[in-house]
Formats: sequence, structure tokens, C-alpha cells
Amino acid sequence: MRFRCMRTDMSNAVSNVSRAVSAKATIPALEGVLIKAYNGNLEISGYDLEIGIVTQIEATVIEEGEIVVSARLFNDIIRKLPEEIVNIETDERLITYINSGAADYQIVGINSTEYPDLPNVDEINGMTVNAEILKNMIRQTVFATSDNMAKPIYTGSLFEIKGGIFRVVAVDGFRMAIRMENVDSDIEAKFVVPAKTQNEILKLITDPKKDVTLTVGQRHIVFKVENYSIISRLLEGNFLDYKMPESASTEFVINTRILASSVERMALLTNEKIQSPVRCSITADEIKLSCSTTVGRANDMIPASVVGNDVEIGFNNRYLLDALKNAETDEVRVMLNGSLQPMIIRPVTGDSFTFLVVPMRLAAE
Repeated sequence: MRFRCMRTDMSNAVSNVSRAVSAKATIPALEGVLIKAYNGNLEISGYDLEIGIVTQIEATVIEEGEIVVSARLFNDIIRKLPEEIVNIETDERLITYINSGAADYQIVGINSTEYPDLPNVDEINGMTVNAEILKNMIRQTVFATSDNMAKPIYTGSLFEIKGGIFRVVAVDGFRMAIRMENVDSDIEAKFVVPAKTQNEILKLITDPKKDVTLTVGQRHIVFKVENYSIISRLLEGNFLDYKMPESASTEFVINTRILASSVERMALLTNEKIQSPVRCSITADEIKLSCSTTVGRANDMIPASVVGNDVEIGFNNRYLLDALKNAETDEVRVMLNGSLQPMIIRPVTGDSFTFLVVPMRLAAE
């Protein structure tokens, strides 16, 4: 194999696909990137048996072929080359020669036959969605996925398309996030996408005006993001029924930033070792917040126009702040049904997002 390409193109491509490369693998080839040079293009792949990232860049291919090289080493070398033009060649001993200006490297490669094949996805369902819409939907829900492998299904988000409505739902047992958009699609599909895959999509979306194509198979999904394809396994299992109550015994509209700032002030007395709920006492015209820990006590008050019953309820400050910071609206509508039922946070009008935060039990003061 022998080709010439632009250093910047190669560096960006290898850096991005390397995020799907195993740091430590029983198959040595999985710690590398697969480079294929054919028909005037380079195809570069990274794969850890759960997620694969593939892209193509332009190149002058002098001799076709393919090779696997260490992702970490190759990425470091390409980034530090002195010139923009890179010449790469491999020989029959799998030695890879890298040349740019006066810099010259020789590294040992791995035969491409040792690299596992990426899954072939036979399309069952597919749709196209605007990149900015998908990015916002993922960003506003992925924070609520679980990192507990005891229930793997909740380490991902439910993607549901039905009746022209696209929903993304994430839950971890302490909170839930739902994001909804109208889409021009008549398909009906439900599948669970790992959080890791979603985070890679967020990193690869650079042009919000472009579209992202989803190709859904039986066990895998392909996201086509600009010139990258992200191939991911789907999580299997029964996802939680996420239906929400539509009525509330206590309800108020409040400035998102003001409420978040007050919760942050209460959280100054807590840390990973010192956990205590933020206590919210909600009455007709105000919300009193307080927090008491072994290091001290804090109090704050926010004027509010509350409709319904008075209620006193406690929350984990981080979970509540995550919901408020991902609301991305100036004001939110807060709905409560007593001190033991979850808080529901929605936009003032409509239901494009819904955040649910499970309360913490309060000790008697």
C-alpha cells in the first residue's frame, strides 16, 4: 500500500475514529485503526465490538492496500508531523513508513485480516433528522442515562418514532428526561441506543444545518453524520413505561436561572462525602430553600406565585440542577403531587421536554 494525503485530514479522521478503539483488548488489532486505500480514497475505521466509527478522506493512492496500525501511536505521529503533505507506505513485512518533510517514521503494522468485520446493518427502519434537532434531543436527555451495569438497558436512551413524533427517553432510577420533536416520517420504531454512542454523535455533529440519517437494523443502528458513519449495537431488554401524570396538586412557573442559582447556593455545603437534600418549602407566594449538613446550614427564598397545595419536598441538588440546566428555556413550569412523588419540570407552553426528579426523604427538623 502506498498513498499521499493531507496531514490535517488524516489527523482529524484518526482522532475521531480512535474514540471507538479499545484501550486494552484481547485482540491486538482492536487497539488499532484499519486503513484501506482504494479508488483514490482512504477509509479509516475504529471498532471495539460495541461501537464502530468509519470515515473517508481524499488521498492520492499510488498502490492500493490495507493495514492496521496502533491508534494511539499513529495518531500521535500524524499530529506532530512538520509538513502538511504525508506519504505513507507499507511493505510485505507489514512495516509502515511515514514521511513528512524531514520527519520519517517506521512502525510495525498488523495484517488487516486480523481486524474483525464491522456489522452489516440490514435496514428495517430508517429516517432523516436535522443535525441540530438531534443534537439538542440527545444533549437534553443523555445526562439522565444510568451508569449501573446491573440494568444495562438503562445505560442507553429509548428512541421512539410514532405518528410523526420522535421521542428520546432516558432514566436512571433517580430522574427521567424526555425530549420530543415532530418529524417528517411515517415509520414506527422503538430501540435503545447506548449513551456512549450518543456522546460520540454529539462530538461528530459540527454543522447544525446538515441532516443525520438513521438506519435501524435488528440489533444495530448506523448514524450517518456528515462524512462519518457510527455503527452501534442496540441494547436489548424492556424499557420503563415512561407515561407521566398530566395533573398536579401544586404548580408554579419560575425563572430557570434564578431557581438554579438558589439550588447552587444550597449545594455549597455538600460534596461527595457530605450528602444532604435541598429542602424546598413551597407556599402560596414563595419558595424557601435550605440545606443542613455537618459543616453548616444555608437558607434562601424565591418569590413565586404558586397554585395549589403547600408542600415540603427534598431533592438531590445535582439531579435537580441537571434538569434545570438542560431545560434551556428562560422559565419552566414545575408540577408536584405531594412530598413523595417526583417533581416534573416542563416548558411553560407545550411539552417539548419533560424532566422528572425523584425526591429524597426529609428528616424532621
